[in-house]
Amino acid sequence: MNSFELEILAADRIFYQGNCRSLTIPSVDGFYGIMANHENEVVAVSIGIAQFTDGEGSAHTAVLSAGICRIEDNKVLLLVETAERPEDIDRKKAERDAQDAQEAIRSRENASDIKRAKAKMARAASRISAKDRTEID
Repeated sequence: MNSFELEILAADRIFYQGNCRSLTIPSVDGFYGIMANHENEVVAVSIGIAQFTDGEGSAHTAVLSAGICRIEDNKVLLLVETAERPEDIDRKKAERDAQDAQEAIRSRENASDIKRAKAKMARAASRISAKDRTEID
């Protein structure tokens, strides 16, 4: 099966580096799929859940913060602030973060504070959703 090189870089580490058969990322326009020999492009990445199949055919999930994805010459570079595996997520912390974000949204009047709180809420919701999926499997 055709594959491409994938590198997922978070601010603090290399999350994944290797061959990939398919990748689906959250983008500002919805989910965006990438396969081998995809046209060159740059895509804005939104907070959410990415799914990819490595070169061996194993499926992986990553909870991503916002970032950017560069597709060029059958290589994909995904740069994000954070990338987490569902099994590394602390559900209770994610739920507390969601509650804190809801409180911040209710109590803030400053537009930039509300925007940050909404981003925190989106990240917490993605983390909880990813954790739910892996606990079912």
